[in-house]
Amino acid sequence: MRVFLYSVGLGALFFSHAALASDGVDSGNTAWILTSTALVLFMTIPGLSLFYGGLVRVKNVLSVLMQCFAITCMVSVIWLVLGYSLAFADGNALIGGLGKVFMSGVTEDSVSNGIPESVFAMFQLTFAIITPALIVGGFAERMRFSSMMVFSGLWVVFVYAPIVHWVWGGGWLQELGLLDFAGGVVVHVSAGTAALVAAIVMGKRNGFPGSPMPPHNMTMTITGAGMLWVGWFGFNAGSALAANGDAGMAMLATHMSAAAGALVWLSCEWYRFGRPSVLGAVTGMVAGLGTITPASGFVGPAGGLVIGMLAGVVCFNATVFLKQRLQIDDSLDVFPVHGVGGALGTILAAVFASAGLGIFSGQGYAEGMAMSSQLQVQVIGVVSCLVYTALVSYILLKLVDYLLGLRVSQDEETEGLDLNQHNERGYDL
Repeated sequence: MRVFLYSVGLGALFFSHAALASDGVDSGNTAWILTSTALVLFMTIPGLSLFYGGLVRVKNVLSVLMQCFAITCMVSVIWLVLGYSLAFADGNALIGGLGKVFMSGVTEDSVSNGIPESVFAMFQLTFAIITPALIVGGFAERMRFSSMMVFSGLWVVFVYAPIVHWVWGGGWLQELGLLDFAGGVVVHVSAGTAALVAAIVMGKRNGFPGSPMPPHNMTMTITGAGMLWVGWFGFNAGSALAANGDAGMAMLATHMSAAAGALVWLSCEWYRFGRPSVLGAVTGMVAGLGTITPASGFVGPAGGLVIGMLAGVVCFNATVFLKQRLQIDDSLDVFPVHGVGGALGTILAAVFASAGLGIFSGQGYAEGMAMSSQLQVQVIGVVSCLVYTALVSYILLKLVDYLLGLRVSQDEETEGLDLNQHNERGYDL
């Protein structure tokens, strides 16, 4: 039975600030993580920007592109000033300290696991960027730009950074042995939960659910989806922090899950509605990618295939239930795709990591762990992240609403955010 590379003790070698004592720099690993860093940034700008931009109505396309771009800029500065330190500096079980404020101590000579610490910090920054950018889909077409900026900045400091520390920075979930290879809890559960809370707090868009609100440009959306698929290899395979077999297996499992998620989702649509849609195919792909993310470094390709298939079924039905039964206007389905998918993948990691499942076997459990005990840890991780994110996100949304007002007026929403928030148009028609 192989022992997990990311299990308790050994997992700290990759994500804990305390592990920055490696000798020398491995040029091959460094080159791969530099490449992965560019791929993950590529996921947000332009990948997610185009994916989301095509899904909204024509009067709001520029606002969504602007929100993703502005978040990239703002979070980069926050990460330098405070975020990286709160996530990865020495602290306690709940939060990192201030020893890395303004990247203090991050020099050309500081090394983490054979790569420069500057590369590690930049790689982690790209995760910090895409997580609040994902939340944009929950309140698309109705939040003030100023309120979005304030909420996103506060959210990175008070929600994202602490959860990163819990899972990857030496915090309490890492000590428990939570398996989250590339961000099922850290990225997808947190972003999905915050998007759901934002959708509930802000209320429905004018006309939802009676008036049709179809995507204005599916060509843009499927282009962005392709960029996300390619960029996700940096997201998951890059999280091995080395150019080795673990990175290769994570990439293979990731690809199989994405393909299976797309096929199963469009099959569900075909069966239920009589025809498959392009939107269903790309949404299923994203569901497969989000669901495999926490498990990608612990499972084999056959396990990744099954996880993707389950993602297609579960996330499809979660989307239908949320929109049609509960009538919650999570505009771009962030919670049912990312929140539900991230939680599902985190829990399934405990199953398909087992070395005793034949062709579906993974890399095995850490010493002292069995499937039942690992499942317990995974559930604790999902529930704690969901509850903490929901509570703090709610408080931050209410605070921003009190200070600035969250939502544009009804007339402004009817006009579209492109004009009333930026005085520009996405298209010159």
